[in-house]
Amino acid sequence: MPNIEVVATEPADLGEGPVWSVAEQVLYWIDIDGRAVHRYDPITGVDEHRSTPGRPGSLALTSEPGKLLMSTEHQVVWFDWETASIQPFVTVEIAGARIRMNDGRTDPAGRFIVGTMFEDTRAAKFVGSLHCVEADGNVTALRRAVGVANGLAFDTDRNIMYWADTPTQQVLAWDYDSATGTRTNERVFFDYQTVEGKPDGACVDADGHYWSASVHGWALTRVAPDGTVERRIDLPVELPTMPCFGGTNMDTLFVTSINTENNDPERVTRRQGVAAGSLLAIDLSGEGIHGPPDALFAGSHP
Repeated sequence: MPNIEVVATEPADLGEGPVWSVAEQVLYWIDIDGRAVHRYDPITGVDEHRSTPGRPGSLALTSEPGKLLMSTEHQVVWFDWETASIQPFVTVEIAGARIRMNDGRTDPAGRFIVGTMFEDTRAAKFVGSLHCVEADGNVTALRRAVGVANGLAFDTDRNIMYWADTPTQQVLAWDYDSATGTRTNERVFFDYQTVEGKPDGACVDADGHYWSASVHGWALTRVAPDGTVERRIDLPVELPTMPCFGGTNMDTLFVTSINTENNDPERVTRRQGVAAGSLLAIDLSGEGIHGPPDALFAGSHP
């Protein structure tokens, strides 16, 4: 069993969206309900944060260290870590419609694929979408009638794009042409009816295995390219939200989570004394598993 460590001592309200910066050797991640962008440095052990005026949904790295693309509320903006300044980029959804940005990831060609969702998940509304944001700011809707867009990840060796619609408990796959952004052959890759939890954020390792955060399932689920469960790693938090490979050798799996104790302090929401909402680090160096770096957004920070 790999070693699991809590690396951020102050729990997030709704931790999400970790991305590892190879250039800076730090992890950026967000707290959606806490309205903050975090930066964790494994060398110093320091986790800092910058406040944001709205709820961030996801991040993408750019060619400039510390200059990030960020989805927030109904739009995508530029975020400068050093100054915490925000500059508008593109509007994706209608302001005031209660549809907010959620999971996002840069495709191998540098497009930002980002999903949206109705802000109150209890309403069970399928009014979200998957969008593609090009380097020049052009936005195209890839999929409508989405409940909670999650689980975006790319297998570059097999030319596959994965995404999950959390309330349906399904992870879907497309054959994906990175050169053109063309998607074909949509199919169900993995159905969560077979395991505990629901699909949340995800990443793909260097062997093409899909790592899914099993929210409500106390685990990470590693799914082989043929759709079979290769392993489950039990976690000390009930609601893991997204894994991300990082570290010097890209063999540390960072995992964000939700702080359920904020909403229901009477629930048993921790194991091994770990607070819900913690940022975890899983050492996979002894497992022979590592991940590729995240692709950079093709657009330039102004």
